[in-house]
Amino acid sequence: MIEKILTTIQQYHTIIIHRHVRPDPDAYGSQGGLAEILKASFPEKQIFAVGKEEESLHYLRRLDKVTDEVYKNSLVIVCDTANTARICDERYKLGDKLIKIDHHPNDDPYGDIIWVDTEASSTSEMIYEFYLYGKNKGLKLTDEGARLLYAGIVGDTGRFLFPSTTKKTFLYAGELIHYHFSRSQLYDQMYELKRNVVKLSGYVLQNFSIHSNGVASMMMTKQLLCEFDVNPSEASLLVGTLGNVEGIKAWVFFIEEEDQIRVRIRSKGPIINEVAKKYHGGGHPLAAGASIFSWEEAINVLHDLEKACQSN
Repeated sequence: MIEKILTTIQQYHTIIIHRHVRPDPDAYGSQGGLAEILKASFPEKQIFAVGKEEESLHYLRRLDKVTDEVYKNSLVIVCDTANTARICDERYKLGDKLIKIDHHPNDDPYGDIIWVDTEASSTSEMIYEFYLYGKNKGLKLTDEGARLLYAGIVGDTGRFLFPSTTKKTFLYAGELIHYHFSRSQLYDQMYELKRNVVKLSGYVLQNFSIHSNGVASMMMTKQLLCEFDVNPSEASLLVGTLGNVEGIKAWVFFIEEEDQIRVRIRSKGPIINEVAKKYHGGGHPLAAGASIFSWEEAINVLHDLEKACQSN
């Protein structure tokens, strides 16, 4: 499959790379890392990374602006996006051919070429594997590309603490740190929190709820976010906060936005992505997300999560 992707890339002059909405470091890392590899390897080609920018990730990369006309006869590659509903910028449909590269369960097998590896810790890990496969065939990796891929791997493995981290993950990360970029600066940019977010974190630890079967929850209303002057994207950074609490098997954050309530679910063992799928979402077995449109629905999510944890 990697050979097929490389051959296809070689056939196109214009390549446009997408990723998912509400991006995280792996979305930016895999998208940007692939763009850097292709720019260095094929300087004659037009390579673009597109999508709505996330201000908190500006330290990783700024994105390109392209017109609809650019998509004509182009190759479109979508990174780190399980289903079409989550692809940022619907113009991905305007290209000549579509490639999907992802590490989430392949519930929506879109695209002309699909490379899905659910054993990979991150899509950034897969992009580095793509480079390794093709480095004797002309592929080049720059320091900036290595920085982006390393950030994606670190982000999706929780600094190598999540169960998705494998021997391969450590091997690839060990190779990437030989490139010239500041890991300490990168860690600071990824994990430093604003004071108001830290204060909200304290509120979470004092006010989260415990339910049956080892389930915990935190409801963040628009009013609460306003009180702490925190936006929904910043609030999402706190989802891992309850991971160290004794006795919790799985937990969920409900974060209210203007038009919906974002559901962020995490688990220490019980499979929770099936719960997310019931509510317009999905994800990994131990880390998933969804969307609901009323606080009444939140109660249903909690009941389903309690059932998922019942036998664990």
